[in-house]
Amino acid sequence: MNKEFAPMKMKSAPAKDEGLALFDRLESEVRSYIRSFPVLFDRGVGTTLTAADGQEYVDFMGGAGALNYGHNNPAFKRALLDYIERDGIVHSLDIATTAKKAFIEAFERYILKPRGLTYKLQFTGPTGANAVEAALKLARQVTRRSNIVSFTGSYHGVSAGALAATANKDMRAAAGFPLAHVTSLPYEGYVGDSFDTIEYFEKLLNDPNSGLDKPAAVILEAVQGEGGIIAASIEWLQRLRDLTSRHDILLILDDIQAGVGRTGKFFSFEEAGIVPDIITLSKSLSAYGTPMALVLIKPEFDVWTPAAHTGTFRGNNLAFVTARAALEAYWSDSKFEDEIARKSAILAKELKSIADDFPTLGLSVRGRGLMYGLVSPKHHSLPALVSKEAFRRHLVIETAGSYGEVLKFMTALTITEADLRRGLSIIRDSISTVQDSMAASLGG
Repeated sequence: MNKEFAPMKMKSAPAKDEGLALFDRLESEVRSYIRSFPVLFDRGVGTTLTAADGQEYVDFMGGAGALNYGHNNPAFKRALLDYIERDGIVHSLDIATTAKKAFIEAFERYILKPRGLTYKLQFTGPTGANAVEAALKLARQVTRRSNIVSFTGSYHGVSAGALAATANKDMRAAAGFPLAHVTSLPYEGYVGDSFDTIEYFEKLLNDPNSGLDKPAAVILEAVQGEGGIIAASIEWLQRLRDLTSRHDILLILDDIQAGVGRTGKFFSFEEAGIVPDIITLSKSLSAYGTPMALVLIKPEFDVWTPAAHTGTFRGNNLAFVTARAALEAYWSDSKFEDEIARKSAILAKELKSIADDFPTLGLSVRGRGLMYGLVSPKHHSLPALVSKEAFRRHLVIETAGSYGEVLKFMTALTITEADLRRGLSIIRDSISTVQDSMAASLGG
């Protein structure tokens, strides 16, 4: 057997680790991922997670988009260790540091200038939600309007302002108070292919009896992640940009999960050729899993006064170091994008093959780059069952969508072809096992 495709070390189904009793006893009931993946993890390298008992798992979840470059990527781990060893500044509020300067220079050189983009950089608190909060506040300041338009299926965070623009009913209910000043409109395809959601939006804007308050901004994901891997078409994005421009509405592109190469280009909207007024970035921006968030603002809209949006942890210099190193290592030319495209073709082809091999399940495939979903419209419980079975076979993968009907593929962009195919083989076997179990439970 080719050693590259040799199976990973496995035991029988992983029992709930005794060490997890501490989490049950002391950690809040709000914890979520640990319930789906009840193992005590210890190490991570590339796309391999190693548990405390030495068992290895393939990671097809990628930190929900925070680990686009994999775990402990050696391309920039050395830079981080060198910085720590020389006692480089770790925390700096928004004071100038050499690490921050080097990141800004790299971001301009490798990301902004090659794309002909001009933005001011706002360093917010380290979470994506904080970047969204800042973007919404800024849009309201610029336009002197309060309403925001978001879309069905959206996810922008769970702090109060960002949550108002998030669609999920359970998440919204957790706020404990009414979430106001955001209007949710249908995303492309939500009402069916024959319903023109841009035309509908414009009709609402033009009709004085529509009940829609003219918004300060529209916020959207070009590819919805938690919503179920729903990718807006290039035409739809272009028409939305045109509509917002004509009506003097700011366009905020939330690229927290779908950005930093996830859909094939650094920004998820690049293929549409549009230029948002504000962009939010986080998750994989730091490249190492350390928290960092950034808001890109067209210069004419940078109306902030000093300290109008502040926060203690705006200066995570460890994140600046690894983010700069990642830009230099992966975005100085087109090779990385070419690799993503090659692996994307493999993923799309194999997922289509899997869907075709289980015709009675009615599976379909959608996505872009290395952000794909295997959709189960007939059996909403299927993806969760497959995720559970895959975990038993030592693969970590999560679900998404309104009903959990999407198996969500978020592998590291740096995944080897061998690991990609190994993981997909586990998925195929897991679906087969679940299908057989479903058939047996139905008596056929």
